[in-house]
Amino acid sequence: MRYRVGIETRARILGATRELVSEFGLEATTIKAICQRAGILAGSFYNLFSSKEEAILVVIREAIQMVEPNPGETADVEALVAAYVRFFEEHEHLGRVYVMVAVGGGVRDEALRARLMRHHERRVERFTDALAAAEVQNAEQMAELMVAALNGLALHRILDPKFDFPGQAERLLTLRPGP
Repeated sequence: MRYRVGIETRARILGATRELVSEFGLEATTIKAICQRAGILAGSFYNLFSSKEEAILVVIREAIQMVEPNPGETADVEALVAAYVRFFEEHEHLGRVYVMVAVGGGVRDEALRARLMRHHERRVERFTDALAAAEVQNAEQMAELMVAALNGLALHRILDPKFDFPGQAERLLTLRPGP
């Protein structure tokens, strides 16, 4: 029973953190605001997390994991692009957190920057593998460009909710060179 309550409390904290960061940004998200939004006392927060940064990093890790389709398997480029688009379309709050952290927090926080760079490198590696499997020349360079383009398209989608992110991402697939 106690374990289940802890899991439920953790989920409420992470949900509140996700929403607050998405709505107000990293700097304005405080432990007090997280606790109020989650409907818990600060002691419950500190039983599960040592700081607001720890809770935010868990939310970011969840966001990053949602971007990757079938992490243990080789995916084709279309599946990788579709997963990225689906992530932003189905999980708008997490998409915002992901972009905000990359743009804001990743610039000021060295540990966060290192984490984000590892994630970026893994994504580029996944795209490189998929492009190499499709016998695309200069697969690594093309992978870097595709990941950068998807990040830019995602930012555009966040700034303009009417932007056709899925259509533009699909169009990106038609611009890649063949074998």
